Formats: sequence, C-alpha cells, structure tokens
Amino acid sequence: MTNPIISEFGMALLFILAGVVFLCITFFVSRLLRPNKPNEEKLSTYESGEEPIGNANVQFNVRFYVISLIFLLFEVEIVFLFPWATVFGQASLIEQSNGLWGWFSLVEAGIFVLILALGLAYAWVKGHLEWQKPEPQINNIHSPVPDNLYKKINEKYS
Repeated sequence: MTNPIISEFGMALLFILAGVVFLCITFFVSRLLRPNKPNEEKLSTYESGEEPIGNANVQFNVRFYVISLIFLLFEVEIVFLFPWATVFGQASLIEQSNGLWGWFSLVEAGIFVLILALGLAYAWVKGHLEWQKPEPQINNIHSPVPDNLYKKINEKYS
C-alpha cells in the first residue's frame, strides 16, 4: 500500500483554494477592464424600474410569511423523499430482505408524508391558508356642502 503525498482531504482543500484564487483573479481582472463612470442615475436605487417612494421599512402582511413557510415545508419534504426513493427503491435491497425492506421503507415514507399532511390540515383548519381581503373603510367627512349637491354633480358627469 503506497502512502499518498496528499490525502483526499488535502486534494479537496487544494480544489477549494484553487477556486478561491480563480475567483479573486477574475474579480481583479474585471475591475481593471470595466469602465467606471458613476453618475446620479447609476447610483440610484433600482426597484423594479420604479423610483422608490417612502420608507423602506414597510410592514408586510404576516400571511406572506405563513404561506412561504408552508411552501418551504413541502420543498424540504421533496428534498428528503427523493434520496429516500432512490436508495430504498433499489431492487437488490428489496430482494435481499425478501420484500420486507420495501414494505418497511414504504411505511416509513407514508408516516413521514402523513405527519406533513396533518401539519397542512392543521394550518388549513386554523385558517392560515385563507386570504382575507381587507374591506374598504369609508371615511365619514363632515362637509358644509349638502350631499344632494354632490349627487347632482356626479349625475351630471356620469
């Protein structure tokens, strides 16, 4: 058995270092070659092609976060189920255990999906998936102008 000069961890470290050096060289060369002419338009904040108006610390509806967490939950489910299906679905493993391995893995995945489905049902029953539309609030403005004059103007121009 020969003793390698660099272990496999050393090779991995060399690949990482080579990647970092390549990245630094690329950034440095691009900085040398690119034009640098800042102006007011280039330094402005870009927000979907619109000029940003108001405070950036706007409060979002909490339902966005709940929906995104539920979406993330089912994305993680797929991340777990795909490797599970590729490893436990091998015919050689199922044949070696006379089919018991296949049934065990199927029941295991079923329990996992059932727990996630119960979580989804709980969120559904609690109303976290329902989007409530805000009702418009009518401002009651006390005006010295009588309401019938407003109605006449609206009828005239409608």
